[in-house]
Amino acid sequence: MNKEDLKAISSQVRRDIVRMVSAVKSGHPGGSLGCADFLTYLYFEAMNHNSSNFTMDALNEDVFFLSNGHISPVWYSVLARKGYFPVPELDTFRKISSRLQGHPSTDKQLEGIRMASGSLGQGLSVAIGTAQTKKLNKDKSIVYTLHGDGELQEGQIWEAAMYAAANKVDNLIATIDFNGRQIDGDVDDVLSLGSLTEKWQAFGWEVLEMDGHNFDNIHNTMTEAKQKIGHGKPVVVIMKTEMGMGVDFMMGTHKWHGVAPNEEQLSDALSQLEETLGDY
Repeated sequence: MNKEDLKAISSQVRRDIVRMVSAVKSGHPGGSLGCADFLTYLYFEAMNHNSSNFTMDALNEDVFFLSNGHISPVWYSVLARKGYFPVPELDTFRKISSRLQGHPSTDKQLEGIRMASGSLGQGLSVAIGTAQTKKLNKDKSIVYTLHGDGELQEGQIWEAAMYAAANKVDNLIATIDFNGRQIDGDVDDVLSLGSLTEKWQAFGWEVLEMDGHNFDNIHNTMTEAKQKIGHGKPVVVIMKTEMGMGVDFMMGTHKWHGVAPNEEQLSDALSQLEETLGDY
């Protein structure tokens, strides 16, 4: 798939995001918009997976875990657009009895979801266990995760990082959404992370950096990450993004971390995002 096709999909994903959170007046548009390009690339280009025959064990398939589960709108949209479940089901987001809960849940058996997430810091541990299981089963597939930069303030992340390196969990690619913002403000003001590259290197990981809004750079970096699989070290990608990417009034601030646009703001947002695949 070429980058123009990927751009078209990610534009529609961004439309889905703002419509979903606006409809129920709740949700997390900022980080979701920021990760739309990456998740579009991951599901439509990078991963080996089967959207038409979803199984929890994912034997001989790549697996993705969304650790920062509050950005569920972007994941739900990508899953639906890839064919895991019907696109019109996006209209049930955060509604009573919906399979599309505010944070991903496994209790209603939504296709594509293998872990309930949203309690920050837990996803890397689950991913490591999954990666080790694949090794025991002689399964050559890759385990992917996505984490928020604010999530790295959780201690469990660093316990898991230390464990993965010590046990040579080298079939794992973790990605950090490094937008520099979290719910209460800039990450540097809440609890500075210092140099993420140096931190992860010190914990024994292979570290790559990429622009999360440039499909050429995403492709080149994720291709390099795959090439590092099987060489004794887990891989982490520090991905620079902009919270609220694609909607001008949501960018440059943390205030749209968990605030839904009203009808007027929704109309403004949609005017900036091209409808490419058809709204649900």
